[in-house]
Amino acid sequence: MIDFKNIEGLYFVGIGGIGMSALALYFAKGGYQIAGYDRSESRITLSLIENGCDISYDDDLSVLPDLFRNTSLKNRVLIVYTPAIPAENKILLYFRDNGYMIHKRSEILGEISKNTDTLAVAGTHGKTTVSTMIAHLLKQSHIDCSAFLGGISKNYNSNLLLGDSRYTVMEADEFDRSFHRLQPLMAVVTSLDADHLDIYGDQATMIKAYNEFCGKIRRGGNLIVNRRIVKEIIVPEGVKCYTYGLDSNADFHAKDIKRSNNSYSFNIKTPATTIEDLHFAFPGIVNIENFTAAIAVALMCGVTEQEIRKAVFLFQGVRRRFDIRINFPDIAYVDDYAHHPEEIRACITCMREYFGDRRITGIFQPHLFSRTRDHADGFARILDELDEVILLPIYPAREKPIEGVTSRMILDKMKSANKKLLLKEDIPGKLDIANLDVLLTIGAGDIDTLVGPVEEMLKKERVK
Repeated sequence: MIDFKNIEGLYFVGIGGIGMSALALYFAKGGYQIAGYDRSESRITLSLIENGCDISYDDDLSVLPDLFRNTSLKNRVLIVYTPAIPAENKILLYFRDNGYMIHKRSEILGEISKNTDTLAVAGTHGKTTVSTMIAHLLKQSHIDCSAFLGGISKNYNSNLLLGDSRYTVMEADEFDRSFHRLQPLMAVVTSLDADHLDIYGDQATMIKAYNEFCGKIRRGGNLIVNRRIVKEIIVPEGVKCYTYGLDSNADFHAKDIKRSNNSYSFNIKTPATTIEDLHFAFPGIVNIENFTAAIAVALMCGVTEQEIRKAVFLFQGVRRRFDIRINFPDIAYVDDYAHHPEEIRACITCMREYFGDRRITGIFQPHLFSRTRDHADGFARILDELDEVILLPIYPAREKPIEGVTSRMILDKMKSANKKLLLKEDIPGKLDIANLDVLLTIGAGDIDTLVGPVEEMLKKERVK
């Protein structure tokens, strides 16, 4: 149990991360002194500074504010870190060596989840989109909610939502078994594709961890599971389980799906009724499936059918999740966070649905040496479905290099004749803009730093 009563400030090591930044902003809004370190400036860190946070980009003790540097004050502060921070980080080592109260981000989220009715979304992919959809449905209703999101909601331009409600929406992150800290009232499990095998070793162990997470659901709570994976899930005693999906046998399923231009209309069949005439101006049938899960949770929280109908229509999406930056007849540009073969498959499927037979050029930055090693074959197969592929070097994040594991592993396994390796910094100068039709950037590393420059470059080229 963490006692926040006598705490004056929190220091976040890795404050620029999407999950860490939401927590930092949450406590800043609560009146705490907030400071933190990250290795580089970003849109997120600049936004935190605007909200009163003190952020440094130097791993140097001299930049620590007095409240956090003075060891005589260490009982008045909490140190929060993410496992993505290297063990040799000087600032984190200082706090450890001097006996500060240090907690993982997941521990702090766990404390918050104990004191609210948490709606947790787990899954190897889809959790950011589904959690943002749930938060949007509740926020646009009489129910309201708070939310810690793994992406920037375009509707609210934030990854943190605060509200006057007993409900809090959270992503349940499987990395480092972080989701075992949560105690949700309701939970969604979207997918169980093999991932984070550097942590779990194999998929069976990963699935076991997901079932341990499901065991954390409070008695009397609800579990909502994608029907495709329900056989892998052990339903805890005292918890009701519902399935969702596009399968007509699911408890909550989408049906009568119709597409007109770039929008969809559909109905949702629930155990009690059918919600008719929903309209959704967002790409991809997979997102209708995602909304089916979100609608199931919203109904269980008391959101009305009419509130759902309006909120679905107004949903704008999540930044870096099929994020359409440019959409002209002669040039289009989409950015996406996908970093697992199945996520990339879903993204490319959406691209083909949305852009038809137009020529798609993809720029992919692999994320993690271990994931590249474990899924090189899968990456190669799905990237071959693009018309042209540019591979960037692996973004290592928290990992040290693994001998023999590079982006060339993927390149050599691809059958496409239109493939090449480039450095990230070479992209603006070597991108063949004149022959581009549809451009897609994919990855969870720092490929997002390309988005602004590439978007600007494409717009300037078009007006020449």
